[in-house]
Amino acid sequence: QLQASGGGLVQAGGSLRLSCAASGTIWSINVMGWYRQAPGEQRELVAAITSGGSTNYDDSVKGRFTISRDNAKNTVYLQMNSLKPEDTFVYYCKMISRWGREYWGQGTQVTVSS
Repeated sequence: QLQASGGGLVQAGGSLRLSCAASGTIWSINVMGWYRQAPGEQRELVAAITSGGSTNYDDSVKGRFTISRDNAKNTVYLQMNSLKPEDTFVYYCKMISRWGREYWGQGTQVTVSS
């Protein structure tokens, strides 16, 4: 029900923009966010944005990544600039409805070469 896109291979210092769109059956989304996961590790929050536009970021991406959302399109974006090899992960989008139901996207691989 969430479709993520935009991952790929990029050189260090480059940029990527991830997108995640919710299907029309999902509505009244409160929080949208992006998580990252390395093999064998737990998913961890990268960035999140509320319906009111408040954002929070993991310290490792502050100043380099920007999360935004288009409520009319039920879509969340993650603009990733100044990418580093340590940003290499599978990135997952997550949305939480106003009733607390959680939805996850399928994951998109981001690989940053040095």
